[in-house]
Amino acid sequence: MQVFLKELREYEDDADLKLSEGTILEPGREEIRTIFGIHDVSKRFQRLTQDPKLLAMVKQLLGSDVYIHQSRINYKPGFKGKGFEWHSDFETWHSEDGMPRMRALSCSIVLTDNGEFNGPLMLIPGSHHYFVPCVGRTPENNYKESLKSQEVGVPPASSLRELMLENDIEAPKGPAGSLVIFECNTMHGSNINMSCWPRSNLFFVYNSVENTLHDPYCGNRPRPEFLANRSDWEPLKPLNE
Repeated sequence: MQVFLKELREYEDDADLKLSEGTILEPGREEIRTIFGIHDVSKRFQRLTQDPKLLAMVKQLLGSDVYIHQSRINYKPGFKGKGFEWHSDFETWHSEDGMPRMRALSCSIVLTDNGEFNGPLMLIPGSHHYFVPCVGRTPENNYKESLKSQEVGVPPASSLRELMLENDIEAPKGPAGSLVIFECNTMHGSNINMSCWPRSNLFFVYNSVENTLHDPYCGNRPRPEFLANRSDWEPLKPLNE
């Protein structure tokens, strides 16, 4: 895990990477919020997508071969890391990327300890059983603003209240190296980091090869490749094969 943390620190000081379209900065700041396409940036992270144990779990859950739809690292530096609004990834991936069905999942690998004070991931258990559509027209190039501060594509408070009252909220916490897997339609979000301890989580989104992308259902142009892989749908092979 230390080699991954060393690589993360190098990215934080990489001026060219900060200028990349796939690198999202915090609003009004120079701190990195998210690096998308991390498996294309780093050979180390790319190899991790093909870890035999990880792939075996993902293929069992999705019932098919898989490919990487999206990968990213979410940073939350101490005192400065902002939160992420409640949302379902599938609602966005369906509307803006053209993902047909809920045949994808996220593997979140904890790169720094996730505790109750540094803005851990929060999930609503059971929410994946309910598709909550977000009202309103999706603006063209919505991702340019939503990845910094999401306003469009946020579910209504009334729907969130129903889900929370029925299912509560869980915040899976654990030391660096922990793994959380959640279904693509699970409602999730996180608070700001008010502690001195940084929080960085790695996300690999695996999609079934039987669920490849169509044209976006919202009618807009497809989002960039770093957000939605349209160029390589070949099944991932474990590294030992």
